[in-house]
Amino acid sequence: MSDPRLSDPPIKTFLATREVVTLATVQPDGSPLAMAMWHLPDDDTLVMISVDGLAKVRNLRRDPRVAVVAEAGTRADVRGVAVQGRAEFLADGPGRRALAERFLARYEPNLARLWGGRAMPANRVMFRILPDRVRSWGLGGV
Repeated sequence: MSDPRLSDPPIKTFLATREVVTLATVQPDGSPLAMAMWHLPDDDTLVMISVDGLAKVRNLRRDPRVAVVAEAGTRADVRGVAVQGRAEFLADGPGRRALAERFLARYEPNLARLWGGRAMPANRVMFRILPDRVRSWGLGGV
């Protein structure tokens, strides 16, 4: 059996139901910094947006290694996905603007209210998580 991928139907379906995931970055002293993030599943990557200059963004610029976890359920039926990989920042262009539109649709009306409109503010950065390893549990079939 091949290694699980974010595009595997059970994983893709599960991630589509999770509005918030936990992203962990590596701080300068080597300790983890974990925070809740909105995300956009996109083929075999996860896309995220943040405010430029925040600790997590500084961490990613210095060391792109990340871990992402999404879980749901109770102790009797816990299910989830964990990803280890690296972040890659996306430059402005048609592809990034299309992803921003998908973000707006996924998190409507909250994201447009936060941005003060439908355009991604200049102080935001977009990055994708490129998985090195994907694990899942309780999803069946993967």
